[in-house]
Amino acid sequence: MAADAYARLPKTFRDLTGNVVLRVQDFPENDVLDDMKAESEFDLLGLFQGTGLAQSEELSHTGTLPNMVFLYRRPILDYWAEHHETLGAVITHVLIHEIGHHFGLSDADMARIEGETS
Repeated sequence: MAADAYARLPKTFRDLTGNVVLRVQDFPENDVLDDMKAESEFDLLGLFQGTGLAQSEELSHTGTLPNMVFLYRRPILDYWAEHHETLGAVITHVLIHEIGHHFGLSDADMARIEGETS
C-alpha cells in the first residue's frame, strides 16, 4: 500500500525525495522516540530521513544513506481505526506530510498535493 500511495503522488513532489526508500516498521525505534520527544510509541505515524536533491548534489560523497520514509504500521492502524478515512488516504497523508515537512512545504502546499492524489 505504501509503494502504491507513493507512486500516485505527483511526480514533481516525488522528485524532491530522489531515490527514496520506503520502510514499514511496526513502531519507531527507541532513539527516534527519544529524539522526537514522543510520549508513546503510538505518537509517530511516520518519519522522513534524508537530504533534498539540491543538498545531495553538494554532499555527493560516499557513505551517504538514501532518503528514507519510515511508516509506522501500528500507529497508522490505530489512527485509521479511530477516524473516518480510508487506510490508503491515511498512508498518503503521512507520506505527503513527512516529505513535505522535511522540505519546508507549507500546510497549504501539502493540502494541495493531497488534493491532486485523490
